[in-house]
Amino acid sequence: MEKWSKFLSDTRFSDHYGRNKPENMPSLPSFARAQFRVEQERDHDRVLFSTPFRRMGDKTQVFPLESIESIRTRLTHSYEVSNLARSLGIEIATTMNDKLPENAIRVIPASLAAVGLAHDIGNPPFGHQGEYAIRAWFKRNSNDLFSADTIPETKHKDAVAADLEKLTVQHKNDFLEFEGNAQTLRVLTKLQVISDDLGLNLTFGTLAAVMKYVASSDKISNKNHAFEKVGFFASEQSLVKVIRDAVGLDGDSRHPLALVMEACDDIAYSVLDAEDAIKKGIASLNDLLATLDADTTGDSSEKDEVVAHLCEKMQWELKHLRTQKLPPSELQDVATQKFRVYAIHLMVSAVAEAFKDNYGAIVCGLFDKELIKESKAAKLCKVLKTFDRENAFSHKTVLEVELNGYNTLNRLMDFLWIGISDRKCYDELGSKRNSPFAAYVYSRISKNYRRIFEGKVNCFHKDDELPIRYKEMQLLTDMVSGMTDQFCIDLHDDLLKHFREEKTVNGTSA
Repeated sequence: MEKWSKFLSDTRFSDHYGRNKPENMPSLPSFARAQFRVEQERDHDRVLFSTPFRRMGDKTQVFPLESIESIRTRLTHSYEVSNLARSLGIEIATTMNDKLPENAIRVIPASLAAVGLAHDIGNPPFGHQGEYAIRAWFKRNSNDLFSADTIPETKHKDAVAADLEKLTVQHKNDFLEFEGNAQTLRVLTKLQVISDDLGLNLTFGTLAAVMKYVASSDKISNKNHAFEKVGFFASEQSLVKVIRDAVGLDGDSRHPLALVMEACDDIAYSVLDAEDAIKKGIASLNDLLATLDADTTGDSSEKDEVVAHLCEKMQWELKHLRTQKLPPSELQDVATQKFRVYAIHLMVSAVAEAFKDNYGAIVCGLFDKELIKESKAAKLCKVLKTFDRENAFSHKTVLEVELNGYNTLNRLMDFLWIGISDRKCYDELGSKRNSPFAAYVYSRISKNYRRIFEGKVNCFHKDDELPIRYKEMQLLTDMVSGMTDQFCIDLHDDLLKHFREEKTVNGTSA
């Protein structure tokens, strides 16, 4: 009980820093003074109504720039993860009420619903290709970005060289190993600027639960699941310590609800990406069932109980649906929806059981595995992901659009870097740009992000004396990560239209 009171901490950074309320603010009328939502429900609503959340409606889930409205975007994926997480939270809080606080039946589902909505909010456009493109850009330009040897002869050369010396391995890896999960934490805690740098000012319990990984970029390791990917950037490291201390986490332990959210993300990916592939006509339901059925052949001792049950259920369902004389396309559509319902129910139930079976290790911070892989639905999830990878992710139409998105992002980052770095004074981040093109590019960057970059926001979070070069690179990733797919393409095309490469005159008529 005591551990859970910390896990579900409803303290916010505004409480932690003792942010004062504005003086002489008009008081609310009496009928509007009551607040019946718990703090975690307020977290959910803050995420739901935020601009970064709405932008996910035009961010790729699997199929970029998709015209079929029923195909999932990052937004619909997040709604579905939120729904699954809330449902799992209700089951956990109901069946384990003797081990949980009295208000758990309301607080845990609300917290998981909020975390499900928020978990992808920092992901760049074009899905995982966006992350790969960002990493590739920094790797391609690492010598110019990190090394003093390539600094041109200008009056600022010494200042730039001294600043680059401050870059640590972690500072560099934050960009070379850029991760959307870490950007999510940055968006939630800082980038949604209203009057200060507290972001959406969510509760510590929710912020801790949204962290799927807990490693800094210089500590990532395949030997530990919690450290497999970057969990936070250097710019948020001091915040993470405050959050984790407040909820009672240390070492490589993860928040119990982060494990639940991760499992729901896996369920949504594995089942719903398969459904989208079928809707797109890339694969058929028969292809999917054949893939699953292949796992049930052979020695009965090797058969997976959950996969076998799902195949049997779907064969019964198809036999029943055929009696209704539905057209082939409608038959497949209805049967695929049935498949989704049955598969999700089996997987959610299996994860709930795995949570209960491993409860002691989870609460003590000793569980460093994935709930879905420790559940009876592990094989089903694995087979579905294999099907997705072989039929959806590797399809020519998907790869072609992903490639175009990758190339667009790389070229756009070239342009944005000119606007960010080509300025009169290295130490004055908002100083006049050196060319009309640089000035135009800088003007196209979000005002909120520029205000944070230039230090013009009422600041509660310390920047830990980050190097100027680090701040420049972070402004670039903040801007790119916040874009939708279409905005990325439109901005690229606009900047390309205005860009003119400057060449020295060679004295010939050629």
